Amino acid sequence: MDLSFIEYLSGFISERRLTLFKEILSMRTRYISVVLEDIYKSHNASAVLRTCDAFGVQDVHIIENRNQFELSTNVTIGSDKWLSINKYNESEQNTIETFNRLREQGYRIVATTPHFRSSNLQEFDLGEAKVALVFGSELKGLSEEALNNADEFLYIPMVGFSESLNISVSAAVILNNLSCKLRQLGVNWELTEEEQLELLESWLLKTLKQPELYIRKYFGDTPIESE
Repeated sequence: MDLSFIEYLSGFISERRLTLFKEILSMRTRYISVVLEDIYKSHNASAVLRTCDAFGVQDVHIIENRNQFELSTNVTIGSDKWLSINKYNESEQNTIETFNRLREQGYRIVATTPHFRSSNLQEFDLGEAKVALVFGSELKGLSEEALNNADEFLYIPMVGFSESLNISVSAAVILNNLSCKLRQLGVNWELTEEEQLELLESWLLKTLKQPELYIRKYFGDTPIESE
């Protein structure tokens, strides 16, 4: 991590904006991640991204089995550029591959569904380990692969005739509840200092117009080596 490069980039934005970046980064988390499986309505998927940003969830994992993810900028209103978005679309078993990668990172896979009622939202034990919340497509919900390979199931308790909510509404309800609960737990939910600096550098470059010019000016003609 080149701290002097971050300091160099910081000089091209206002002090107020830099302070805002640091304040938001201090509230970001990777303890909760969101997984979207085969969402085909762009406005719904985009609304979930906006919700993730609003509640401090940094990582979104998008599974493209049959449906390709499309972004609706009218819905995200730029919130997507502050997130770390990972796509899985190169395998015949994208769902399984995603779950395996997340488990390697210490996540438990939690399928959100009204049909498997192992734990309701109010009773869910968030402190046990990191959580990857999986949301399914609008029409059919989660695939059999997702349901059969999840570690746990989570549902939103309801008292009306409706059995389920729109995916964007479900995500908002769940993330609002869990993000508030998370910050009251005695667990290490914050980003590490290195993670915050990596994101700060990324955000600074995304803020500046023609960021490649700033990179070239700082590093000269020397190619930037990836870490």
